[in-house]
Amino acid sequence: MKQDLVDHIQRQWLSERPDLDTSPIGVIGRISRLGNYLRHEIVAVYREYGLGEGEFDILATLRRNGAPFTMLPTELSRQTMVTSGAISKQLDRLEAANLVVREASTTDGRSRTVRLTPDGLKLINRAFEQHMANEARLLEGLSATDRATLESILSGWLKSVENGQADFSA
Repeated sequence: MKQDLVDHIQRQWLSERPDLDTSPIGVIGRISRLGNYLRHEIVAVYREYGLGEGEFDILATLRRNGAPFTMLPTELSRQTMVTSGAISKQLDRLEAANLVVREASTTDGRSRTVRLTPDGLKLINRAFEQHMANEARLLEGLSATDRATLESILSGWLKSVENGQADFSA
């Protein structure tokens, strides 16, 4: 079986520090390297539509929320991977591109809602279709069984992290 960079790193550490269990590098190192590769491949699709990661995430969140494709900025912050501090900047850019509008809330006069425009809806529909095709391409090397197993393992691990088993907020 062909060796990867992580195998090489583990062999080096085994030689230099045989007293340490370096097996975590086998998982964390590979996830890190895969994450970097996948992010590069995924962001390339977003760029084809003039979007960054956060902008795609906001548009996709509005879209998957269903008609009328409207949310409060605080809801967007909770349901995206965009930090609350970055939401406003991202929304400014999306609004300038006529992909979203901010409007006075119909239920609370003090707040504003964010709504997809018709142009935003068209763009995110096309971009999301290509995004799904791209992700399917990136997973082609895994069998359906391996994909399901990997998804289950990662889901369990993520739940344990998100439920406070570990603090990665720093």
